[in-house]
Amino acid sequence: MTARPLRILACGDVEGKLDALYNRVRSIQKKSGDFDLLLCVGNFFGTTAEAESEWAEYKSGAKKAPIQTYTLGANNQETTKYFTDKDGCELAENITHLGRKGVFTGASGLQIAYLSGTEAHHEPAPAYCYTSKDIIALKSLLTASSKFKGVDILLTSQWPKGVWQYGNNLEGIDTKSCGSISVSHLAFALKPRYHFAALEGANYERLPYRNHVILQESAQHVSRFIALANLSNSSKKKYLYAFNIMPLCAMDPTELVKQPLDVTESPYRKMMKEFQKTKTEESATGENQFFFDLSKKEGKKRSSEGGRPSPHQSKQPRTIPQPTGPCWFCLASPEVEKHLVISIGTHCYIALAKGSLTPDHVLILPIGHHQSVVELPSEVIEEVQKYKLALKKFYKSIGKRFVMFERNYRSQHLQLQVVPVPIQSCTTEDIKEAFIVQAEEQRMELLEIPEHSDLKQIIQPGSAYFYVELDSGEKLLHRIKKHFPLQFGREVLASEAVLNMPDKANWRECKYSREDEEEFAKVFRNGFQPYDFSLLD
Repeated sequence: MTARPLRILACGDVEGKLDALYNRVRSIQKKSGDFDLLLCVGNFFGTTAEAESEWAEYKSGAKKAPIQTYTLGANNQETTKYFTDKDGCELAENITHLGRKGVFTGASGLQIAYLSGTEAHHEPAPAYCYTSKDIIALKSLLTASSKFKGVDILLTSQWPKGVWQYGNNLEGIDTKSCGSISVSHLAFALKPRYHFAALEGANYERLPYRNHVILQESAQHVSRFIALANLSNSSKKKYLYAFNIMPLCAMDPTELVKQPLDVTESPYRKMMKEFQKTKTEESATGENQFFFDLSKKEGKKRSSEGGRPSPHQSKQPRTIPQPTGPCWFCLASPEVEKHLVISIGTHCYIALAKGSLTPDHVLILPIGHHQSVVELPSEVIEEVQKYKLALKKFYKSIGKRFVMFERNYRSQHLQLQVVPVPIQSCTTEDIKEAFIVQAEEQRMELLEIPEHSDLKQIIQPGSAYFYVELDSGEKLLHRIKKHFPLQFGREVLASEAVLNMPDKANWRECKYSREDEEEFAKVFRNGFQPYDFSLLD
């Protein structure tokens, strides 16, 4: 199924007027059809008694948001009480707080970078502020890859300083006090196709600006900055913006870099050069050391000789990786659909796959946030192996073969897909051949690796790959270098040669009701119980 543009609404300061917001959204959707997301910047919560009373109805479930809503964090001390987890959490049904900073990547591949709060110039920073460290971390997270082209959307509550330069006229705003140069730096580095901000009570849709230097750099996509006013403002300034967007990762490169007739120069490029010069001079005199140095390249250098780091390299204890935004698979996340969970161990859990190929198609998942098998700590790997062995025994007892695959590409959380194949359908050799033949058809090299090999010995952490393990113990591996069909594993197993259900190759085409999913889980749980080691601990 080809990717489709997403229909998105962006909103300025809501200030707790949730009924007014969602009534307007309902009106728009009734007239124009459903939208996929509502993104809110600025002050989502209000400070009045009326606003608090209104929120209580949504929090209790008495009222429900008619659209999946994502909001930034607090911009003042008064509203910090509403955000129970600064790193993001579900606030009410269909209303999610993205967190302090990070990247949210949807199932479509749409990438949304976000930064909550207003800028603090001194440490320690209040809970409603961000610092230079947050800017550095967010920038490094995305731009470390040489393949980085930009993000689809950037959400900040504060405006970027100087965004109006080379652009259309800006009226009613004090440009001396408006905006943050930190946000300007972030926007310059992340090259968002759309950048939304609020807090100034104004609507300003800047002319699109280019992200490359003409005749010196290859053409890149343009960026659009849109500031939105506060909801229910007396001047009837625009506070809600509707748009369609095809994820950058799904776009034809030629279409992506097309330049509109009204495109301007970047408002930040000259400013960044001047700012860098000033910071370099200040650094030489030891002044203003709190702010970050734009000339520094973030990230660690890998020792050219391998092995242990030299005494000159920083020795930091290993930290547990954290998701950059709401994660659908971290067990503690509000995004997890708990009714799909089958078994919970100490480090891993099993859940039915959403849009499963068959009613007993499951996922083995780490409870904490880990991206791939090669990045798992030893204790997690041990439990993964125990779950694999238990599933093999269970499937064998019901006359089915164990087939497992992992795609470490455009995914944040490790998902080991385990799909049982009826023994009478085909042999293990047939399944192996199906993978190899389809890989060759798509000009991909799928290599057989030793049965007792450890992926960690073959693949470096951070590398993209596709991996298959069969019930015979045979293993197949493809190193992903450029592009990879996201549904490849399902396409092979759904093909005529294996399960013969080609119409189920895409998980989005396999929709079940919640009642069906609950029944599938109940049946699987009962059958798997004799093999579930977690029940014996």
